Formats: sequence, structure tokens, C-alpha cells
Amino acid sequence: MFYRPLVRLGVLVVGFALAVSSIHIGAQQEDSHRGRKYKAPPPSSRIEVTVLRAANGKPLESAAVIFHPIEGDRDKGGMELKTNEDGKAVIDVIPVGDTVRLQVIAHGFQTYGGDFKVDKTSLTMEIRMKRPGEQYSIYKEHEPGDSGAGSSPDSKPAKPADGSKDQAPAKPPADAKPNQADNQPNPSQPQPN
Repeated sequence: MFYRPLVRLGVLVVGFALAVSSIHIGAQQEDSHRGRKYKAPPPSSRIEVTVLRAANGKPLESAAVIFHPIEGDRDKGGMELKTNEDGKAVIDVIPVGDTVRLQVIAHGFQTYGGDFKVDKTSLTMEIRMKRPGEQYSIYKEHEPGDSGAGSSPDSKPAKPADGSKDQAPAKPPADAKPNQADNQPNPSQPQPN
């Protein structure tokens, strides 16, 4: 008599354990069909930027190299690196196909900025940093037509883009003999009487 309730209780516990384990196995099989699908990240590019002094080509240490990935008109954030003793900064998290605004800031040099398209898995860039130019001042003497944009007292005026001379035509020397064509009267000008 005493064993009969124990047997019933044992059968009940074993049945309950089987039911729980079957539910657990079924739940594991359903998890493989539900949940997030793994999406591999896009391939990224390795970008190496070398920052040099424009005057002598020596590397600039501790220059800030800032990458701004751009999506349409929007900046997606900035990633800043510092150059090492060789003037190099390397980043490898920007996806191929993105447009990036690169900004380089170094103490005592003009700030560099430019946009470029990341179209390869490996890019190498060399940035030459210039010292700031003299500011234009209304209190200093300037040559006529000098706008002062980046000019310095020892700079030469720019030549015209069309290749023509910006100077007045050269005058013939005083001892030169005039051509006979110069002695002929010009019919369009009035003649002296």
C-alpha cells in the first residue's frame, strides 16, 4: 500500500520531466527560425594619411587627422586620430563607397580640408601643410591690383592665365630706324596741311 502512491508519484514526475524536456527542445528548434538574421558588415577600407611640412617634407607629429563620413548632406560623426612620429595616421573602419570629409589640423599650420570618395580597399594620401600667409592690411603699401590674398612683400605678381604679357608694349630703342611702312600715311587718320 505504501508503495503504490510512490509509484504513481514517480510516474507523474517522469511524465512531467518528459513534457518539460520536449517543450525545451521544441523551443530551441523554433529559435533557429526566429530572431535576427546575421548581416555581415560592408567591406571597409584601410586609409593611411601622411602629414608633412610643405617647406621641407619632414613629418608632422601629433597633427589631428579628422574623418567625417558624409551621407547625402549629413555628417555621420567624426573620428579623430593623431599622427605618429612618422607623420602617419591609419584608419580601417570606413566602408568602401562612402564619401569622407578629411580635415587636418596642426598647430602653427594652415588647416587642410577636402572631400574624397572611398572607392578602394586601400588608400594612401599625402598632405603637405603650409605655414599661414600674411594677412592683407590696409595700412601697408601694396602694388596696384594686389588683392593681398596670400601675397607677401617678396612675392611676384601673378601672370595672366591666357599667356599674354601684362606689360605695356616694348618701345623701340632711340637709335632704331623706322620701317618704311611706318612712314606711309594712314588713310584713316587726317593728314596735316
